[in-house]
Amino acid sequence: MSKMEERCRLVLIVPEAEDLAEQAKNLEAALAAGDVASVIVPQYGSDDQVFQKRAETLIPIIQDAGAAALVAGDTRIAGRTKADGLHIAGNVEELGEAIEKHAPKMIVGAGGASDRHQALEVGELRPDYIFFGKLDGDIKPEAHPKNLALGEWWASMIEIPCIVMGGTDLSSALAVAEAGAEFVALRSAVFSHPEGSAAAVAAVNALLDEKAPRFEA
Repeated sequence: MSKMEERCRLVLIVPEAEDLAEQAKNLEAALAAGDVASVIVPQYGSDDQVFQKRAETLIPIIQDAGAAALVAGDTRIAGRTKADGLHIAGNVEELGEAIEKHAPKMIVGAGGASDRHQALEVGELRPDYIFFGKLDGDIKPEAHPKNLALGEWWASMIEIPCIVMGGTDLSSALAVAEAGAEFVALRSAVFSHPEGSAAAVAAVNALLDEKAPRFEA
């Protein structure tokens, strides 16, 4: 895809799972099926030992597929597992510390902005991206209207890329793309897809290739 034809790209969020081997297999299949910009590996409620083992297993799979591996959780685990970056969903102070300590060696992205004021505060710190929504916020078929609105507003005026959390339906990715966001995040829409994660990634890329607006170079 040439620079003239850039369009919204897919970010995957690894779901909670008890069977790590099965999760790794599903992730590998998803990444082999089409374009994925990055994968966020959240800690959820697991302890550091369990989370580190999950990250150690999944991060090489992500990187071997050419996507960026981002850890959401303990920043020390991101370093130990040689992740490409961090997803910081905490407050502005936590984000500032992470940027000061880890950028530009690592990608540092920001979640947690739930309104325009918070988003602008985050933007002043110049993270690599801003994420609108929660990593486990895909509770309806469509993307949350508030996140779509924030993404549309942000993309129209700020250069820092944004990721908007999609819904449980693959078609939610197109609504995010039409809002102007550079990236759409999907979780259960891919990993709980009835035809499997590979079919889901192939389908969402086909949808975005066909219908997503192109960005100006």
